[in-house]
Amino acid sequence: MCDSMGKMSRPVKFGATFAPMGEPHLLFDVADGIARLTLNRPDKRNALSPEMIVRLAEAWDQAAADPAVRVALLTGAGDVAFCSGADLGRLIPLFTGARPPEDDWDERLRAEPSLLDQALLRTTSFPVPVVAAARGYAVAGGMELLLASDLRVVADDSQLGLTEVSRGILPAGGGLSRLGRQVPWARAAEIVLVGDRIPASEALAIGLVNRVVPSAEVLPTAEAFARRMAENGPLALRAAKEVMVTSNGRPLDEAFAIESRAAGVVMRSDDAREGPLAFMEKRKPTFTGR
Repeated sequence: MCDSMGKMSRPVKFGATFAPMGEPHLLFDVADGIARLTLNRPDKRNALSPEMIVRLAEAWDQAAADPAVRVALLTGAGDVAFCSGADLGRLIPLFTGARPPEDDWDERLRAEPSLLDQALLRTTSFPVPVVAAARGYAVAGGMELLLASDLRVVADDSQLGLTEVSRGILPAGGGLSRLGRQVPWARAAEIVLVGDRIPASEALAIGLVNRVVPSAEVLPTAEAFARRMAENGPLALRAAKEVMVTSNGRPLDEAFAIESRAAGVVMRSDDAREGPLAFMEKRKPTFTGR
């Protein structure tokens, strides 16, 4: 895991902590069914700080609990890096004990180390589909955030990689567990064990990303995906993601059972009646999430 949505002009309560004056390390808002999360340390290549980890964990929780949220869009401020991984001067030393906690964010993360798993979506239970929009470097923890997303749009000059072995550590924020399930084994092994970055074109060729576009088109392309997805039935969206994640790698009979249980729930919903009715009446459906 290691290596424009407005400003906060006043202290803002975020969970059990308070943001300092100035820019928070994560920007978060919800509009039109889309939860937008922006990693906001462009001067540090959006490296993961204790503050960013805590804010990410809480933002994902808010998105999952909000019935108005149909899809999440994750991006990074600036065009140099989506995320360069853990802040090697602040996050890793905090975990290894090389430095003591220095502020409320440090104290919170030391007290609740599971927040790191929450921040990196190292779980099978997060229900909201995630679209990632990456410009520049997406390495280490940044690559692991991409692997945790469902659809990925990257810039044509982006470089991706799990570089941890070159630092003597492991990509244990989901990288080792997810990569081999998403691309061919030999390619996954090369990315992990060699530790070099790969260009966006190669990531596209092995099916690691959905689209490669010029940097200026990354966010508009990702937003178009998010808007289109937000028009779909919210119960169906969340259930479809859940089935895809929880049935992955299981024998077919187990996977079919998971699929059938989810379909049984969705088919009893108001949305399942509204969708076909709207199609027959040649109008746009009005989904309520019920």
